[in-house]
Amino acid sequence: MDEDSRYEAVRSRDARFDGAFFFAVETTGIYCRPSCPAVTPKRPNVRFFATAAAAQGAGFRACRRCRPDAVPGSAEWNVRSDAVGRAMRLIADGVVDREGVAGLAARLGYSARQVQRQLTGELGAGPVALARAQRAHAARVLLQTTGLPVTEIAFAAGFASVRQFNDTVRAVYATTPSGLRASAPRGGRTGAPSAGIPLRLAHRGPYRAGPVFDLLEREAVPGVEDVSGPPGDRTYRRTLRLPYGTGIAAVGERAHTGAGAHPGGWLDARVHLTDPRDLTTAVHRLRRLFDLDADPFAVDERLGADARLAPLVAARPGLRSPGAADPDELAVRALVGREEAAGLVRRYGKRLDAACGSLTHLFPEPAVLAGAEPGGALGALTAALADGTVRLGPGADRDTAREALTAVPGLDARTIAAIRTRALGDPDVAPPGPDAPDSWRPWRSYALNHLRAAGELE
Repeated sequence: MDEDSRYEAVRSRDARFDGAFFFAVETTGIYCRPSCPAVTPKRPNVRFFATAAAAQGAGFRACRRCRPDAVPGSAEWNVRSDAVGRAMRLIADGVVDREGVAGLAARLGYSARQVQRQLTGELGAGPVALARAQRAHAARVLLQTTGLPVTEIAFAAGFASVRQFNDTVRAVYATTPSGLRASAPRGGRTGAPSAGIPLRLAHRGPYRAGPVFDLLEREAVPGVEDVSGPPGDRTYRRTLRLPYGTGIAAVGERAHTGAGAHPGGWLDARVHLTDPRDLTTAVHRLRRLFDLDADPFAVDERLGADARLAPLVAARPGLRSPGAADPDELAVRALVGREEAAGLVRRYGKRLDAACGSLTHLFPEPAVLAGAEPGGALGALTAALADGTVRLGPGADRDTAREALTAVPGLDARTIAAIRTRALGDPDVAPPGPDAPDSWRPWRSYALNHLRAAGELE
């Protein structure tokens, strides 16, 4: 989009572009999402930015009315497999907070200087600034939804010091941490960390939750996952293995919608963490699992132009392509199936320190499975995952991963396609068998989900 097109999106308050870009108003010093309900500023006073971090770096503070830090992530990072796309997925997963820019660069196979140059050149902000914006958002969520002391929140959000935390909150939100906490809606804060952190997982456009929850219910592995409630109002829960500890996440099926010509909305969630530093990573993994950063308008427009798919798209607008909360776990489950996966959990899964209802275990790590079940395709796959021959994390190179999976003995083309679709979040995978013409690119994963939802594919 050129700047005139962006301004038209702002003038029409078009929520389709929330997260795709941000605009700032020079006369007020505030930056917003395109759908901000405030009076549209005059064109000469508006500047556009690719990321919230770039707007913050230019000295603008976040709008308190539209909360631009809470928008869905750009759908571009789901599709792109280049260094910038991979870097954005890794930053969202908290890699810069845990490993620094050097760790991010090592995962990408570039020097730190190259990563800085590519991100700054394209997005207007380097990895440190992008991670800082993410930390600010995590801090706001913790301040406004938990009773954690402010000092604990500073380190839980990923800041190196309380001073850095205070300075960032003032720069981004034009208030102190205490002021930000006081501005939270009444009743929105939990009394203690043990009560969990309530979240709104934002998405753009329509969200067809039913088929996603149907899939999760069919696949749920006892001890690790459960789905409860009647269709239309189900709750999905699962255990999470996270960098600093463990977690239990619960996500509700009922999608809430906002106002506007092209409303977005959110799914309600609650996350219980043994270490609050894992908040950013846990949220990112839930977003990948539920495909919340997708652009349903772009997907539906392309697939709806196909004669075969048009009635299916019209019947299920906003249908998503679910990913995985744990890519390695998904790969093992795609190979062995639900029943055998449940057996692996019983035999080798790590028991939680405190069970939560039917949730009792973490799924066993690849290294544990490789040692316990060294034979056959399962042993070959888990060994490759454990030693890094196959990498499926958010920063994985999809082409390299596909080649590595193909080299694992015992993996057939259908299993590899499932791993690529779910674990790697590849939106354009066509498994062997179904006719998936090039006209469906780059959304063949979504097209096949439409066919499955209509009963035309198993």
